[in-house]
Amino acid sequence: MSKTGVFYGSTVGNTRFVAEKIGKLLVNAEVLSVKDLSKETIELYDNIVLGTSTWGVGSFQDDFYKFVVQLMACDLSGKTIAMFGLGDQMNYPDTYCDGMGRLYELLRQKECTIVGRWPADDYNFSESRAYVDGKMVGLALDEDNEPDLTDYRIRTWIEQIKTMFK
Repeated sequence: MSKTGVFYGSTVGNTRFVAEKIGKLLVNAEVLSVKDLSKETIELYDNIVLGTSTWGVGSFQDDFYKFVVQLMACDLSGKTIAMFGLGDQMNYPDTYCDGMGRLYELLRQKECTIVGRWPADDYNFSESRAYVDGKMVGLALDEDNEPDLTDYRIRTWIEQIKTMFK
């Protein structure tokens, strides 16, 4: 059986909360903070779900700076990766979910399969690094302004990505 890891970085708890919801919906998934993940631990997983929020004007969540260095040193060939991002589309409409977009830009350099693109139709942002070819590169969530849509979006997205996981 393939191992699935849900790796998240969270400062105030919203991303952790979403990661735990995702972990419950993916059978046998392990939910881990990126804070202390090693290259060796990351490489144990065949399916990886990465979750980050966007801070300030398009920056990674603090724990992701160190984690991205570890992630980029990993052999990701043959791995399937999905991403989710949290952002604030009302107060930061020009950098909405940029953390997820930055992560996508880095992962495109690796030999992994990226899954989980998400329609952007129901969002209200002006720019995003996570918006590529008419869709978001992963599940975009706004816990500040649309928390009532989170559970529906997660369930729908999980149904999509679990068919693509090994």
